[in-house]
Amino acid sequence: MSDRAALLRGIRAWLAFFVVSLVLSGATAFPLVHELRWTEDLLKALSVPEHLPALADWIDRVRHGLDTADSDYPFLLYGTDWLAFAHLVIAVAFYGPYRDPVRNIWVVEFGMIACAGIVPLALICGPIRGIPFWWSVIDMSFGVFGVIPLYVVRQRIKRLEALGAGPAPVPVPAT
Repeated sequence: MSDRAALLRGIRAWLAFFVVSLVLSGATAFPLVHELRWTEDLLKALSVPEHLPALADWIDRVRHGLDTADSDYPFLLYGTDWLAFAHLVIAVAFYGPYRDPVRNIWVVEFGMIACAGIVPLALICGPIRGIPFWWSVIDMSFGVFGVIPLYVVRQRIKRLEALGAGPAPVPVPAT
């Protein structure tokens, strides 16, 4: 296998991993009420409240808030539907670098900037919204861990670019 083909295959594998992760994290924003109930039941079954009472209290508070919003103000949860949709739309944008990585490196760089933006957002908005700092750290970890595959992809795209003419794009079926 040529260097170009190996780089392209690696780029596409990392992008597929990133897109699947983005879609899964977005899809979890749809069933929040049920997820929190399942999480609370699981934590109780694992005796987490005895060992980590602050975590159990926080999950209980969030579940209660979501239950109240769901029953009394369901339109508030519409915001999380849009959050999920945004994840899905952003995931679609990564088809560009999948098809032609060199030409569409900007999408990868945009994703890296978005990952970096998670940190100040969590540090600023977390305290304003009453989010415990340790939970903000969990939120920030999505940006920190999300940038890793994108950094790897960017480095490989730069190597691919240095090899010369870009690879043939993935053909798009005629409609």
